[in-house]
Amino acid sequence: MADQERLSSVDAAWLRMDRPTNLMMICGVMTFSSRLDLKQLREVICFRLLCFHRFRQRVIERGLFAYWETDLNFDVNWHVRQMALPGAAGDKELTEIVGDLISTPLDSSKPMWQFHLIEIANGGSALVLRIHHCYGDGFALMHVVMSMTDIEPDQTRRQVEDIIPHDTRRSAWERILGPVTETIGDVGRIAIDAVETGCEWVKNPSSAVDFAKTGLGLLGEAAVIANMTPDSHTRFKGPLGIMKRVAWAKALSLFEVKALSEALACSINDVLLACVSGALRAYLLEQGDAVEQLDIRAMVPVNLRAPGPITDLGNHFGLVFLSLPISIADPLERVLTVQARMAELRHSQQPMVALGILAGMGIVPSVIRERVLEALAANASAVMTNMPGSREPRYLANKCITQQIFWVPQSGGIGIGISILSYAGKINFGVVSDLKRVPDPDAIVRLFTEQFEALLLMTIWKYCQRTDLNNEK
Repeated sequence: MADQERLSSVDAAWLRMDRPTNLMMICGVMTFSSRLDLKQLREVICFRLLCFHRFRQRVIERGLFAYWETDLNFDVNWHVRQMALPGAAGDKELTEIVGDLISTPLDSSKPMWQFHLIEIANGGSALVLRIHHCYGDGFALMHVVMSMTDIEPDQTRRQVEDIIPHDTRRSAWERILGPVTETIGDVGRIAIDAVETGCEWVKNPSSAVDFAKTGLGLLGEAAVIANMTPDSHTRFKGPLGIMKRVAWAKALSLFEVKALSEALACSINDVLLACVSGALRAYLLEQGDAVEQLDIRAMVPVNLRAPGPITDLGNHFGLVFLSLPISIADPLERVLTVQARMAELRHSQQPMVALGILAGMGIVPSVIRERVLEALAANASAVMTNMPGSREPRYLANKCITQQIFWVPQSGGIGIGISILSYAGKINFGVVSDLKRVPDPDAIVRLFTEQFEALLLMTIWKYCQRTDLNNEK
């Protein structure tokens, strides 16, 4: 029998959240201005991806627990495939293909990842990546992607080291609780033991007291999440279907976005989130929906890994619920509102509470897991991610990557996911949506670009007004 290693409770939660209507896959697209060679791509994958032993492993389930097991019949040709099309795919054909792949489950009898090489128009290539969420979160998988690529061509034989998990209980929970004292770390381990084994750690009174001292904030945030009313009713959530659709925008200049954020005295993230809010507002108005006094919540992943190198894969992130000001028409007021709400969330302990909830979902019976999942999903209408990528252009199999975009899965009845990824001086914006909820995600992509341009023009106009007033004085 192959060596087996138990999935962490959080990784198991993502495994068991799979639904035909919401597959727990992280999906991405890389585009290239020239053709990738399939044979060379497979060689790079063998040398630079499979050095991470996890990608040779499949998942098996026994009772309450799931285990990693090396696939003795692993075949890289099955995992890295070329899709033959009648002709070179244009933008429309490529988005349709990506939507079909996002809607297609991975084979659970094998390691749950696949790369699909597609020829696109003008002599270029696209590579579609599909990896199950239980293998790692977006932050970990971005590290894997960076390890596969280079800042110069002809470096495909550069050695990459495997990531072997250390004491995962210690590393994960002490990163969450912080290195305050060794006692807190020990208490954290007692707590996670309780979650993963079903024990009642309150049988250790002294530890319980210590944990209570550090856990008051967590309890408060847990109460906030528990007492949330269901999110506003909009077309972005509700009964879902199998088919998904994707769209992505022409990249924005990071220089322009940064300059705009400095002019508005806010963060780049505040600017982008305000533009997302404006795009969703404009989309609802185009559909004839009411937006007065409307806010909708987005679930936003927050990285809980320690700064520095990635020391293990898996999932180490929490979630916050960000209320998007859909009712606000003025772009500048919208930025200020988003900035204030983000500032409040930065001091929140919601991410840690959410991680604890996910850990529990990994081991509880399916009936309870379904209820918790429904309750969490009811609190939000969208999932929104913002990932930092490489500052410089990267090469894969000696070919330069021209654009990158990634999407994370939704859950429950949430029918839209929004992704922002910086790469090589550009900001890439993408949308994935359920065909029943938002059949035309390209409209939201278009509106996002329009919202950014409107905000930029209004900021310039305000600046010119102030300058004219100062000159008159």
